[in-house]
Amino acid sequence: MEVRVEGQMVEGQAGDSVASVLQKALSGKRFKAVVAARALGGAEGLLDLSSPVPAGCEGLEPVYADSAEGLQMIRHSTAHVMAAAVKKLFPTARVTIGPSIDTGFYYDFDVEKPFSTEDFPAIEAEMQRIANAREPFTHEVLSKADAVARFKALGENYKVEIIEGIDADTVSVYTCGDFADLCRGPHVPHTGFTKASKLMSVAGAYWRGDEKNRMLSRIYGTAFADEKALAAYLKMMEEAKRRDHRKLGRELSLFTFKEDVAPGMVFWLPKGMLIRTILEDFWRKEHLKRGYDIVQGPQLLRVETWQKSGHYDHYRENMYFTQIEEDAYGVKPMNCIAHMLIYGNELHSYRDLPQRYFELGVVHRHEKSGVLHGLLRVRQFTQDDAHIICAPEQLEGEILEVIHLIRDLMHLFGFEYKVAVSTRPESSIGTDEAWEMATSALVQAVEKAGLPYTINEGDGAFYGPKIDVRLLDCIGREWQCSTIQVDFTLPERFDLTYVGQDGERHRPVMVHRAIMGSLERFIGILVENFAGALPTWLAPEQARLLTVTDAGDEAAASMRDELKALGIRAQADTRNEKLGFKVREAQLAKVPYILVVGEKEVQAGGANVRLRNGDNLGLKSVAEIAALIRADAEEPFKKGGMRYSFA
Repeated sequence: MEVRVEGQMVEGQAGDSVASVLQKALSGKRFKAVVAARALGGAEGLLDLSSPVPAGCEGLEPVYADSAEGLQMIRHSTAHVMAAAVKKLFPTARVTIGPSIDTGFYYDFDVEKPFSTEDFPAIEAEMQRIANAREPFTHEVLSKADAVARFKALGENYKVEIIEGIDADTVSVYTCGDFADLCRGPHVPHTGFTKASKLMSVAGAYWRGDEKNRMLSRIYGTAFADEKALAAYLKMMEEAKRRDHRKLGRELSLFTFKEDVAPGMVFWLPKGMLIRTILEDFWRKEHLKRGYDIVQGPQLLRVETWQKSGHYDHYRENMYFTQIEEDAYGVKPMNCIAHMLIYGNELHSYRDLPQRYFELGVVHRHEKSGVLHGLLRVRQFTQDDAHIICAPEQLEGEILEVIHLIRDLMHLFGFEYKVAVSTRPESSIGTDEAWEMATSALVQAVEKAGLPYTINEGDGAFYGPKIDVRLLDCIGREWQCSTIQVDFTLPERFDLTYVGQDGERHRPVMVHRAIMGSLERFIGILVENFAGALPTWLAPEQARLLTVTDAGDEAAASMRDELKALGIRAQADTRNEKLGFKVREAQLAKVPYILVVGEKEVQAGGANVRLRNGDNLGLKSVAEIAALIRADAEEPFKKGGMRYSFA
């Protein structure tokens, strides 16, 4: 048979291993970097290098260690190596599951004493021993009965439970050294590919995520194709710790959490609430400028409404419910239903379209306590939700306008971003024709906007496909924020119509969109991206006047009031403390402009201007200081189609 490998036709025999075929087409150096292959043609799928080339295979696509798929395989294989090391050092530990995740991998163990980071050196040393041994990952397929017998003999009752729940006659098992694990695979050829690894943290996790089950001990780790990539990641993680918004939120007095009172819900402190208010006011004005109407819906809707929308069937596990008199209500997890009901409140003509409804709407979503994470994962949050109801022929233009709004926001904060189009998931509502129309509309709009994009198969919302935009922060992390979703289904369910030019009623299409997404999450991202030193226009305190002696108190207070009258957020520190101490405190508070008022400055009627980065601009009058701050605040807005207002 002939198999195509990277443009070459390679001769092979039935039963030849994937590795032997690839070796004929690839140089020694390139082949050594291959961890698996994807079969193309009549027998598609990922294959171990030791697997035989399947019948009907037309081509083999090498999977390299430094590719996304290769990295996922390295991490999954490293999870097996870690489990093998744990079993060697802690023979009574029982293994459960150990998948790869976006940042690395984890494995859950049932142990008498939970693991701590103090156990890491010994585990990592054993992992390196296994990696250096270059032990092969061998694959075998067992009958369910044989697999149950094997893992029962090993005392691995969790594996037995998993096997008994599998709806198949056979199961897949991988072995490296003495350690066998239930796994679909594929895996890297040998443990030598797992050398660049590091254990990161420990946590508790319930078996199968059920709080009624036994608490397990979870070890998180990460792995990369080489030591250089691992070192770069660890450096980024150290920087991320320095920028952690939870730490900075405490230090800058922005927000707090009271887990004993309201877990997963934010208590905004004055400075944090000021940041949020500035952001909300700016965002409302921007939407009004772009033709949106501001609306607001109720927090509670009858359960029948959520059943009608499909949320009850597809989303109820993430919702909160309550009873009022004889009726059951659902607390809104999204704003779309209220916006459709607002549209349906009156009859619309084609001349009225599009209708663009915008709401900074508070929503509640039930998240398990284990995944709550500061502002980034909460149970109550505010979403910059908008719904555009338009005629089908207006759809592409409306999506383009939303893309332009996303672009302008990303430019404002200096973010680069990635775009993905997500298609129909397994659990969905609506016809095939509607899904095809909606997906096509999104793809055409993205292409017309000139944006590179990827396809995320099966990752759409249950009611329609979507565009997801992931921003990249200053240390290279990706964050999901913006989304655009086309929906032909809910307008049908809620019987939304408009009167067309022909005098007949027609069905509109709806676009769900959020740009910042959760405001809480977006503010958390901003705090981390700027390490707390927010852009001047968003800083809760733009200027702080520092007195040298009490002789400057009156002048400092007067200048503060003048700056406030000019729209500058200014405070005065007149405490009887040394100037160096006050300057240091202002720098720690990330105040953009530090204004020193000593005897010379009092006589000149101004202040000595220092920036938070340490630069000294010298003596300036109040008018000059206000002009400096205004210009600094307006600078980011010169990059796009947005404007800043002190009003």
